[in-house]
Amino acid sequence: MFAPSSRYAGLPTATTVVTGADGEAREVTYVRRRLLPRLADLTVLSHHTVQPGERLDHLAARYAGDPTQFWRLCDATEVLRPADLEVPGTRLPIAAPVRQGG
Repeated sequence: MFAPSSRYAGLPTATTVVTGADGEAREVTYVRRRLLPRLADLTVLSHHTVQPGERLDHLAARYAGDPTQFWRLCDATEVLRPADLEVPGTRLPIAAPVRQGG
């Protein structure tokens, strides 16, 4: 359902029946909730201090080899808004990938 590098790859799915505005019932498959890894379970490899103008996608390209992996940087912090990690001077933990899904 998702690319292997997606944060949702490997997560279990579920199906429910919904009724549309036209009264027709149809099955909808969705991905179950993704739980973030516990910070205590992450292996921090290094840290990076954000410089002016740096973006998470650029940092993900540098450290993970793929700019779409920015979510890995987010998972290694307790920050709720990714943009909060792009503030110059922020010290980001660079963690080893965690196996996703079940």
